[in-house]
Amino acid sequence: MAIPAPPGARETPGPAGRPVRELAPGLVADWHARGGELVDLLALVRERLGGVGAFRPAPGLPPTVLVTDPDAVRHVLAHHPDRYVKRSHRARVLVGDGVLSATGDAWQRQRRLLQSQFTGRGMRRYEARITAAARVTAARWETYARTGEVFDLGAELRRFALDTIWRALTSTPLDPATESELGSVAGVVAALPSLPADRIAAQAAVAADIARIDAVAERAVRAARDSDPGPEGPGLLHVLVDASATRPEYTDRLIRDELVTLLMAGHETTATTLTWLYLLLDRHPQAREHALAAGPDGSPERREAVQALVHETLRLYPSAWILPRHATEPDTLAGHALPAGTDLLVCPYLVHRDPALWPSPETFDPTRFTTPGRRPAHPGAHLPFGLGPRACLGLQFALRESVTLLEHLLPGPVPRFLSVPHKTAYGLTVRPDGPTPAVLRVRH
Repeated sequence: MAIPAPPGARETPGPAGRPVRELAPGLVADWHARGGELVDLLALVRERLGGVGAFRPAPGLPPTVLVTDPDAVRHVLAHHPDRYVKRSHRARVLVGDGVLSATGDAWQRQRRLLQSQFTGRGMRRYEARITAAARVTAARWETYARTGEVFDLGAELRRFALDTIWRALTSTPLDPATESELGSVAGVVAALPSLPADRIAAQAAVAADIARIDAVAERAVRAARDSDPGPEGPGLLHVLVDASATRPEYTDRLIRDELVTLLMAGHETTATTLTWLYLLLDRHPQAREHALAAGPDGSPERREAVQALVHETLRLYPSAWILPRHATEPDTLAGHALPAGTDLLVCPYLVHRDPALWPSPETFDPTRFTTPGRRPAHPGAHLPFGLGPRACLGLQFALRESVTLLEHLLPGPVPRFLSVPHKTAYGLTVRPDGPTPAVLRVRH
């Protein structure tokens, strides 16, 4: 027998078994009338229907299923990734057929090549480059502290993250001209949520930015073909160029798409996470002091405490806040029957704010990640970079660069914000919606 729908909900029949409950159309209409954010509608679905619930984004459209139950999250992302697939990606207009948007056999081949670069020995190759970028940033901050210069903290952290991934890609530091041209990447990412649904119209809307990015990519690929790896070993771009000698699918276009994918994913999410972290530390200065008091500089204890700052920030503002999937065949999900063709949204942002999993979920508390028993043991309860085979390739890289930068900056002067954003933008990432002007003051 189907479970009775709660007030404000109605049933959506599945092929067999227990139906997925659906949010009442009137509640969706009210959300539309208020001009609410998608996250508000998803929070309402979870509140009314629990960890697996459906809603119709607009009248006449089939229902979309929201998944926030940790068992169901793991079922979709980790246990049955071939049954729940990515059909497209909003960033395809920017990244083309790069690993982020690729599907099927092509995705498997591309991921296999890149996977080795972000684990074990591959990661060790990039540690010196990450440290070099962090030292450059720390030196710049010393100048800001000495002169009292006002700077935008979010822009400064994007600069660090872009320098880091550029060094990893090309084995060279980021020069000012390239930095200026690659500002177009952030411009396209910010525009993605408002681009036309039609791909040709979307490409036309950002054509000038894409042309600047393509010009940078073309020069970088040509330089990688014409030069030997530096003393620190080959960059990621050299790996891609070398692959083209034995793998015909690695055309100049696919190398360009992978380069832009790594540029976008390799700096935008890290910079956003670090910006949120500094905004949180501004409200919770004791968290900074707790991390620095955990142990001396370079000690495992301090590194663990700094990592906890990053993990707790990612809990509140996950890099992948929403993960669309498409059911290719009928399935039973957490006791609910799903027909083939169902669209799903897995929402780490809401999973991480579930009070049943995370007590006082809105509170910034890094000790969740240093105190035994404070964080949920369920693997589906914490997934800031996704879960399963399609989890973010650069997870270890992002964590390493974030912790390395913080180890250089936290003991020094503290940013004092002259103003802070009062809104959150839910686009490709969850980011502060506005500038973050700051000056540096001596830490007491």
